[in-house]
This record gives sequence, C-alpha cells and structure tokens, in this order.
Amino acid sequence: MTAEKAPLISVEKRGTVSIWTVQRPDRMNSLSRDLLLALGQLARDVAIDESVRVVLLTGSGEKAFCAGADLKERRGMSENDIRAQLDLYRSELGALDRCPKPVVAAINGVALGGGLELALVCDLRVAASHAELGLPETSLGIIPGAGGTQRVPRLVGEARAKEMILLGRRLSAEEALAWGLVNRVTPPGVSVVDDALKWVGPLATGAPLAQAAALQAIDRAFDVSLEVGLELEKVSYDKTLVSEDRREALDAFAAKRAPTFRGR
Repeated sequence: MTAEKAPLISVEKRGTVSIWTVQRPDRMNSLSRDLLLALGQLARDVAIDESVRVVLLTGSGEKAFCAGADLKERRGMSENDIRAQLDLYRSELGALDRCPKPVVAAINGVALGGGLELALVCDLRVAASHAELGLPETSLGIIPGAGGTQRVPRLVGEARAKEMILLGRRLSAEEALAWGLVNRVTPPGVSVVDDALKWVGPLATGAPLAQAAALQAIDRAFDVSLEVGLELEKVSYDKTLVSEDRREALDAFAAKRAPTFRGR
C-alpha cells in the first residue's frame, strides 16, 4: 500500500479558534504550489464555517514561519510557470485576505519574501522575539510578487518600504513592532502560538457579525475616498444594527454579565 501523504497544513481547533500550522519544516515552510492551493482551500472553507471565529496561522518548528517561495521548485519552472504561480499567489492568498473571520499570523521564526507577504494578508501579526522579517527579492534579481510592494507601504510608509525592499533590509521582531509591521512581540521563552491565542481572546468570544463588518469597512478604506469610505462604513454598520448579537450586548450590559454572541 502507498503511504498516505502528510497534510501540508495541520488544523487544530481550540474553542472557536482554528490553528493552521504549515508542515514543511524541512523546506523552512516555504510556499510551494501545492501549499498555496491548500491555503486557498482552507480559507474558502473556513469563511463559511460558523464554528470558527478566528484563524491563527503559524509554521512548524521554531526556525521559520515561512521562508518564502520554494526555490527548489522554482528552479524547475519556466517563465510562464512562474507567471502562473504569481496568479496563484493572488487568488489563493487573496482568499485568505478576503476571509470574513479575523486571521492572525503567529510568526514563529523567519518570515522572508513570500513568507512575509503571507503574514501581510493576515489581519493581525504576533512575532516571536527571535523572528526576522524581510523582503530580499531584489537581491535575487526580482521584486516582491505576492503583494509586498503594495501592502508594506500601507503599513510602514513609503520611505521605510523602499528601505526594506531596495536594501533588502531584515527587521528584528522589535524593529518590526516599532515600524508597525507587527502588532505584538511575544516575550522570550513564551510560545508565540500560546501568546497569540491569549491575546486574541476577545476575538474568540466576540461578535462575529460585527467583526466581519469591521474588517470589510477597514479593508475598503484604502480603495476609496474618505467620503465613499464613510458611506461604506454606514452600510457595514447597518448589518450589525439588525443583529441578535447587538441586542444581546445591550441585554448583557443591563444585566451586568458577559454577553454570549451567536453570530446572528
């Protein structure tokens, strides 16, 4: 009998949090074509899974969250193959980017090139104290091709984005925090996954409809003028206005108890 292939991503549920762990430690959790497809499928599935309120994405081992593209696979690709791979980055990582559930990257080691771009499609980022983040593509004769040239400037500004990309600057976890590239750095000796789980506790018990509406409004803010953005915010707000969760929050406040949100 042929041995069953191990999954590229393991999935573990802890309450309403779904923990996805990339299982390619021998390749520094690098992004192969199959891994991209697996990420996209998981993102599409979790979007309609009412039992999940938060996704936490990490890498196996302590060395790498994701070291970027699988260069061993890339060497065997033609130029057209690579163009197709770039399209996959956009479609499959795009599915994660558009996920209506908050997605949190627990960066357990290096996040370089496509690995950092994977972290950037997540809504929040928690980095281990030993993590390193960077976009070294120009040193390889290319540029970031999975959104790095667009998402990094939105987070850290034009000047720092150019420093990272043109100089191939690698940031320590503390530097990434100071620059606004990550939201939190886990204290040394503490598991970044456990720390992230504790930190996102309010999301795991929060109101799913409100979170989804807030994500949609915030993400659209970068695409439109302020006036249009305010109108989109109003539309998103209205989705929460008619929800059972909003009434539950008011009832819980009056009763001086914690609310129980059901995503309705």
